[in-house]
Amino acid sequence: MTTTDHPSVGPDGVEEPSSSAFYEDDDAKVKLHFGIDPHEPWPDDVPRGQDDSRWRFQDNPKLARMAELKIAFCWILTLLAGIGFAVTYVVGGQTQAEGALLAVGFLGMGVGLILWARDLLPGTEVTASRGSHNVSDRSKREAAAEALNRTIDPIARRPFLFRLLGLVGGVFGLAALFPIASLGDRPHRSLYKTAWGPGVRVVDQDNQPLKPSDIKVNGILTVFPENGIDDAQSSTVLINLGNAPFDVRPGTQGWNIGGLVAFSKICTHAGCPVGLYNSTTHQLVCPCHQSTFDVLKGCNPVFGPASRSLPQLPLAVDTEGYLISSKGYQEPVGPGFWNRA
Repeated sequence: MTTTDHPSVGPDGVEEPSSSAFYEDDDAKVKLHFGIDPHEPWPDDVPRGQDDSRWRFQDNPKLARMAELKIAFCWILTLLAGIGFAVTYVVGGQTQAEGALLAVGFLGMGVGLILWARDLLPGTEVTASRGSHNVSDRSKREAAAEALNRTIDPIARRPFLFRLLGLVGGVFGLAALFPIASLGDRPHRSLYKTAWGPGVRVVDQDNQPLKPSDIKVNGILTVFPENGIDDAQSSTVLINLGNAPFDVRPGTQGWNIGGLVAFSKICTHAGCPVGLYNSTTHQLVCPCHQSTFDVLKGCNPVFGPASRSLPQLPLAVDTEGYLISSKGYQEPVGPGFWNRA
């Protein structure tokens, strides 16, 4: 590798050596300096003597070492904050402490990166030639790519900080994932199922079984599967339509007991409880967004944002005269979700 002065043209038209240099390798392939071909005159719009590889403490190893220690301190602080956050979360959590530890962690990471960029990486402003506005030739494109890669070597020359950054990023990043556990268990197939099934008794909020005669004409009652009152997916409304002309949808024959019908209480729009019943029009209304379902038409939506009917629960009576479900809901209850068939 040889070093050659860059030629430039002075006021008298004679080529002058530049204070900047270009390099020529053994294959005589000349690398461009700031995008200037070494065989062309030095452009008037480019200052001489520029050095885009210089960094702040290049001439002071002691201060450079101090900068490394400052950065290491910041990232060790982030590492400890990440560990503290994980421990706090696992032992029960405390919102204020978790927030403070996250703040310290992100602050330490950010300050360390800023110090590294300011003190240990090339940061001198340089001016390149504007050149022509045509498509750059290959040599100029290669020079631009080389300029973008000049910060890789300074980073690689500091393996201690580089490894510490990887350790801190891994630990702190892992700690930041802990709150995902607060989202609850993965649903798997649970969105497709409820606690209703063949022979499950219908009970009220006190877990007391019900008989058809317990629901008066035009009456409505929120019911649950026996021993499944806490199952949010299973909340159901039981309505006695009396002699009203109820349309039996295809595939639901025998799901009602006279005028007694049951539908999911979970709105198919946003999951709110559909508990308002207009006995005059036989309509169920969701209080959240006013989705309205016509009970006589199989709880088909007739107003509001809901686009699907409320699923119907098949009813039957056991040998003791109590209401039971002859089988569970035949479609997912509630609003649509990402992988619903």
